[in-house]
Amino acid sequence: MHCSVARAAAVTADQWTVLILRDLFLGLNRYEDLRADLGIATNILADRLDHLTAEGVVERRAYQDRPVRHEYVLTPAGRELYGTVLTLMTWGDRHRSDGGGPPLLPVHDTCGHPAEPRVTCAHCGGELTPETVTHTPGPGGRTAPGTALVHTVLAEG
Repeated sequence: MHCSVARAAAVTADQWTVLILRDLFLGLNRYEDLRADLGIATNILADRLDHLTAEGVVERRAYQDRPVRHEYVLTPAGRELYGTVLTLMTWGDRHRSDGGGPPLLPVHDTCGHPAEPRVTCAHCGGELTPETVTHTPGPGGRTAPGTALVHTVLAEG
């Protein structure tokens, strides 16, 4: 599909994949630790880790020779997903809470306060919201599956 959101979703938009990424950000990077924490079936975990590895989001590294055991380390591309995972976690705390409060509380090391992510402009620092952003056709934009109507709407604007 000719859509950046669709391409990113093809890599990350699966419940298990997002939870694996969350655990990797929290420092759980060994197969057995991931399996134990998530209670995930071994075939699903192996499939998702293979997928993340093939997509360049994680790298598999041996940490033991006999028997060979691997850990999964986020690549630079994988580390860039931190804001996305943190934002999903915050959204879940706000809109899907069971009333008991957040299961995890991210604290910003620099200031010591609970962290709540905001998407901001890299140029001016202003918050990006649907009301403060206008989308325009990009250099790679074209009418194609996934952008057929979007591209037309943008061209009219």
